Amino acid sequence: MLHGYTQSGPLFRSKTRALEKLLAKALTPLSLTLNCIYPTAPIKLNPADIPGYQPPADDAEDTPAPDSWAWFRRRDNPSDADRPSYIGLDEGMAAIASTLRSSGPVDAVLGFSQGGAVAALVAAALETPHRDVPAEQAAWVAALREANEGRGLRFAAVYSGFFAVDESLAWCFEPKIQTPTIQFIGSLDTVVDEGRSRALVDRCEEAAVVVHPGGHYVPISKEWAMALAGYVKHHAQDPEAAKM
Repeated sequence: MLHGYTQSGPLFRSKTRALEKLLAKALTPLSLTLNCIYPTAPIKLNPADIPGYQPPADDAEDTPAPDSWAWFRRRDNPSDADRPSYIGLDEGMAAIASTLRSSGPVDAVLGFSQGGAVAALVAAALETPHRDVPAEQAAWVAALREANEGRGLRFAAVYSGFFAVDESLAWCFEPKIQTPTIQFIGSLDTVVDEGRSRALVDRCEEAAVVVHPGGHYVPISKEWAMALAGYVKHHAQDPEAAKM
Protein backbone atom coordinates (compact mmCIF):
# COMPACT_ATOMS: atom_id res chain seq x y z
CA MET A 1 0.00 0.00 0.00
CA LEU A 2 1.94 3.00 -1.30
CA HIS A 3 0.90 6.41 0.01
CA GLY A 4 0.83 9.67 -1.90
CA TYR A 5 3.17 12.65 -1.91
CA THR A 6 3.27 14.39 1.51
CA GLN A 7 1.70 11.39 3.28
CA SER A 8 3.13 8.54 5.38
CA GLY A 9 2.35 4.86 5.78
CA PRO A 10 0.39 5.29 9.05
CA LEU A 11 -1.55 8.25 7.66
CA PHE A 12 -2.46 6.33 4.50
CA ARG A 13 -3.59 3.39 6.59
CA SER A 14 -5.86 5.65 8.63
CA LYS A 15 -7.41 7.00 5.44
CA THR A 16 -7.93 3.59 3.84
CA ARG A 17 -8.74 1.50 6.91
CA ALA A 18 -12.44 1.34 6.00
CA LEU A 19 -11.53 0.17 2.50
CA GLU A 20 -9.26 -2.51 3.94
CA LYS A 21 -12.01 -3.78 6.24
CA LEU A 22 -14.62 -3.94 3.47
CA LEU A 23 -12.16 -5.68 1.18
CA ALA A 24 -11.18 -8.24 3.81
CA LYS A 25 -14.85 -8.99 4.54
CA ALA A 26 -15.58 -9.50 0.85
CA LEU A 27 -12.68 -11.93 0.45
CA THR A 28 -13.40 -14.04 3.55
CA PRO A 29 -16.02 -16.32 1.88
CA LEU A 30 -13.37 -17.27 -0.69
CA SER A 31 -10.87 -18.20 2.04
CA LEU A 32 -8.66 -15.31 0.95
CA THR A 33 -6.81 -13.53 3.74
CA LEU A 34 -5.84 -9.92 3.15
CA ASN A 35 -2.56 -8.70 4.62
CA CYS A 36 -1.88 -5.04 3.84
CA ILE A 37 1.58 -3.53 4.35
CA TYR A 38 1.98 0.25 4.66
CA PRO A 39 5.59 1.40 4.21
CA THR A 40 6.58 5.04 4.56
CA ALA A 41 8.58 6.64 1.76
CA PRO A 42 12.17 7.60 2.65
CA ILE A 43 12.37 11.19 1.40
CA LYS A 44 11.48 13.66 4.15
CA LEU A 45 9.66 16.75 2.94
CA ASN A 46 10.02 20.23 4.35
CA PRO A 47 7.08 22.61 4.86
CA ALA A 48 8.05 24.46 1.67
CA ASP A 49 7.64 21.20 -0.29
CA ILE A 50 3.95 20.99 0.59
CA PRO A 51 1.61 22.29 -2.15
CA GLY A 52 -0.02 25.54 -1.05
CA TYR A 53 2.59 26.26 1.61
CA GLN A 54 2.72 29.86 2.80
CA PRO A 55 5.97 30.93 4.53
CA PRO A 56 5.44 32.36 8.03
CA ALA A 57 6.05 35.99 8.89
CA ASP A 58 9.60 36.83 9.93
CA ASP A 59 8.63 37.09 13.59
CA ALA A 60 6.60 33.89 13.65
CA GLU A 61 7.81 30.79 15.44
CA ASP A 62 9.51 28.13 13.36
CA THR A 63 7.04 25.75 11.74
CA PRO A 64 7.66 22.16 12.85
CA ALA A 65 8.55 19.74 10.09
CA PRO A 66 5.42 17.84 9.01
CA ASP A 67 5.21 14.05 8.92
CA SER A 68 5.35 14.22 5.14
CA TRP A 69 7.28 11.93 2.84
CA ALA A 70 7.82 11.22 -0.85
CA TRP A 71 8.95 8.34 -3.04
CA PHE A 72 10.79 10.79 -5.27
CA ARG A 73 11.08 14.49 -6.02
CA ARG A 74 10.30 15.97 -9.40
CA ARG A 75 12.96 18.22 -10.92
CA ASP A 76 11.74 20.30 -13.83
CA ASN A 77 13.91 20.76 -16.90
CA PRO A 78 14.29 24.53 -17.49
CA SER A 79 14.83 23.99 -21.20
CA ASP A 80 11.95 21.54 -21.69
CA ALA A 81 8.99 21.50 -19.29
CA ASP A 82 7.79 18.18 -20.73
CA ARG A 83 11.00 16.36 -19.76
CA PRO A 84 11.39 16.43 -15.96
CA SER A 85 13.54 14.03 -13.98
CA TYR A 86 12.73 12.17 -10.78
CA ILE A 87 15.27 12.65 -8.00
CA GLY A 88 15.59 10.00 -5.30
CA LEU A 89 13.47 7.33 -7.00
CA ASP A 90 16.22 4.80 -6.31
CA GLU A 91 15.84 5.58 -2.58
CA GLY A 92 12.09 5.11 -2.81
CA MET A 93 12.46 1.77 -4.55
CA ALA A 94 15.11 0.66 -2.05
CA ALA A 95 12.64 1.36 0.77
CA ILE A 96 10.01 -0.76 -0.97
CA ALA A 97 12.53 -3.57 -1.49
CA SER A 98 13.45 -3.41 2.20
CA THR A 99 9.78 -3.74 3.13
CA LEU A 100 9.42 -6.77 0.87
CA ARG A 101 12.47 -8.42 2.41
CA SER A 102 11.14 -7.95 5.94
CA SER A 103 7.48 -8.74 5.26
CA GLY A 104 7.78 -11.37 2.57
CA PRO A 105 6.84 -11.31 -1.11
CA VAL A 106 3.57 -9.68 -2.17
CA ASP A 107 0.95 -10.66 -4.71
CA ALA A 108 -0.23 -7.15 -5.57
CA VAL A 109 0.43 -3.47 -5.04
CA LEU A 110 -1.97 -0.59 -4.41
CA GLY A 111 -0.89 3.03 -4.69
CA PHE A 112 -2.38 6.49 -4.47
CA SER A 113 -1.24 9.55 -6.45
CA GLN A 114 2.58 9.50 -6.49
CA GLY A 115 2.30 6.08 -4.90
CA GLY A 116 0.08 5.05 -7.81
CA ALA A 117 2.73 6.08 -10.30
CA VAL A 118 5.31 4.14 -8.30
CA ALA A 119 3.00 1.11 -8.09
CA ALA A 120 2.96 0.94 -11.89
CA LEU A 121 6.77 1.10 -11.97
CA VAL A 122 7.02 -1.68 -9.39
CA ALA A 123 4.65 -3.84 -11.42
CA ALA A 124 6.71 -3.29 -14.57
CA ALA A 125 10.01 -4.00 -12.81
CA LEU A 126 8.74 -7.29 -11.35
CA GLU A 127 7.19 -8.66 -14.53
CA THR A 128 8.42 -11.98 -15.87
CA PRO A 129 10.04 -12.50 -18.25
CA HIS A 130 12.11 -9.62 -16.96
CA ARG A 131 12.42 -6.44 -18.96
CA ASP A 132 15.80 -5.12 -20.03
CA VAL A 133 16.87 -2.41 -17.60
CA PRO A 134 19.28 0.52 -18.13
CA ALA A 135 22.53 0.08 -16.21
CA GLU A 136 21.94 3.15 -14.05
CA GLN A 137 18.70 1.63 -12.68
CA ALA A 138 19.79 -1.99 -12.51
CA ALA A 139 20.56 -1.90 -8.77
CA TRP A 140 17.10 -0.93 -7.50
CA VAL A 141 15.37 -3.22 -9.99
CA ALA A 142 17.53 -6.17 -8.95
CA ALA A 143 16.82 -5.41 -5.29
CA LEU A 144 13.06 -5.38 -5.91
CA ARG A 145 13.16 -8.65 -7.84
CA GLU A 146 15.29 -10.37 -5.22
CA ALA A 147 13.10 -9.09 -2.38
CA ASN A 148 9.94 -10.42 -4.05
CA GLU A 149 11.65 -13.76 -4.73
CA GLY A 150 11.56 -13.29 -8.48
CA ARG A 151 7.77 -13.25 -8.55
CA GLY A 152 5.69 -10.93 -10.65
CA LEU A 153 2.50 -9.33 -9.36
CA ARG A 154 -0.98 -10.66 -9.98
CA PHE A 155 -2.31 -7.12 -10.36
CA ALA A 156 -1.86 -3.48 -9.39
CA ALA A 157 -4.54 -1.09 -8.12
CA VAL A 158 -3.92 2.58 -8.85
CA TYR A 159 -5.86 5.54 -7.42
CA SER A 160 -5.33 8.99 -8.94
CA GLY A 161 -2.12 7.72 -10.49
CA PHE A 162 -0.20 9.16 -13.40
CA PHE A 163 2.27 8.24 -16.11
CA ALA A 164 5.88 8.65 -14.94
CA VAL A 165 7.26 11.00 -17.58
CA ASP A 166 10.96 10.76 -16.67
CA GLU A 167 12.49 9.52 -19.93
CA SER A 168 14.90 7.25 -18.06
CA LEU A 169 11.84 5.14 -17.11
CA ALA A 170 10.67 4.56 -20.67
CA TRP A 171 11.69 0.90 -20.39
CA CYS A 172 8.85 0.39 -17.90
CA PHE A 173 6.27 1.24 -20.57
CA GLU A 174 7.87 -0.07 -23.77
CA PRO A 175 6.36 -2.56 -24.25
CA LYS A 176 3.21 -1.73 -22.31
CA ILE A 177 2.86 -2.95 -18.74
CA GLN A 178 1.48 -6.49 -18.94
CA THR A 179 0.46 -6.81 -15.28
CA PRO A 180 -3.33 -6.40 -14.97
CA THR A 181 -4.27 -3.06 -13.43
CA ILE A 182 -7.42 -1.45 -12.09
CA GLN A 183 -7.19 2.32 -12.16
CA PHE A 184 -9.52 4.67 -10.29
CA ILE A 185 -9.90 8.21 -11.60
CA GLY A 186 -11.72 11.03 -9.81
CA SER A 187 -13.81 13.07 -12.23
CA LEU A 188 -13.30 16.13 -9.99
CA ASP A 189 -9.59 15.55 -9.31
CA THR A 190 -7.77 18.87 -9.67
CA VAL A 191 -4.40 17.60 -8.39
CA VAL A 192 -3.86 14.84 -10.95
CA ASP A 193 -6.02 15.68 -13.94
CA GLU A 194 -7.69 12.94 -15.93
CA GLY A 195 -5.30 13.33 -18.86
CA ARG A 196 -2.30 12.36 -16.72
CA SER A 197 -4.14 9.34 -15.35
CA ARG A 198 -5.32 8.30 -18.81
CA ALA A 199 -1.73 8.49 -20.03
CA LEU A 200 -0.89 5.70 -17.57
CA VAL A 201 -3.98 3.71 -18.58
CA ASP A 202 -2.86 3.91 -22.21
CA ARG A 203 0.49 2.35 -21.29
CA CYS A 204 -1.04 -0.68 -19.61
CA GLU A 205 -2.04 -3.65 -21.76
CA GLU A 206 -4.82 -4.88 -19.47
CA ALA A 207 -6.33 -1.91 -17.65
CA ALA A 208 -9.76 -1.71 -16.06
CA VAL A 209 -10.84 1.89 -15.47
CA VAL A 210 -13.25 3.05 -12.77
CA VAL A 211 -14.30 6.72 -12.74
CA HIS A 212 -15.77 7.97 -9.47
CA PRO A 213 -17.51 11.34 -8.97
CA GLY A 214 -14.95 12.68 -6.51
CA GLY A 215 -11.62 14.42 -6.24
CA HIS A 216 -8.08 13.54 -5.22
CA TYR A 217 -8.61 10.77 -2.69
CA VAL A 218 -9.20 7.04 -2.34
CA PRO A 219 -12.99 6.49 -2.31
CA ILE A 220 -13.80 4.17 0.59
CA SER A 221 -17.59 3.87 0.40
CA LYS A 222 -18.99 0.39 -0.19
CA GLU A 223 -19.87 1.05 -3.83
CA TRP A 224 -16.27 1.78 -4.78
CA ALA A 225 -14.74 -0.74 -2.39
CA MET A 226 -16.79 -3.48 -4.04
CA ALA A 227 -15.42 -2.50 -7.44
CA LEU A 228 -11.95 -3.25 -6.11
CA ALA A 229 -13.12 -6.37 -4.27
CA GLY A 230 -14.56 -7.86 -7.45
CA TYR A 231 -11.32 -7.23 -9.26
CA VAL A 232 -9.25 -8.77 -6.47
CA LYS A 233 -11.50 -11.85 -6.39
CA HIS A 234 -10.97 -12.36 -10.10
CA HIS A 235 -7.18 -12.10 -9.97
CA ALA A 236 -6.30 -13.46 -6.54
CA GLN A 237 -8.37 -16.59 -5.93
CA ASP A 238 -5.82 -18.91 -4.38
CA PRO A 239 -5.61 -20.85 -1.11
CA GLU A 240 -2.56 -18.79 -0.14
CA ALA A 241 -2.91 -15.42 1.54
CA ALA A 242 -3.01 -12.38 -0.69
CA LYS A 243 -0.59 -9.63 0.28
CA MET A 244 -0.46 -6.09 -1.02
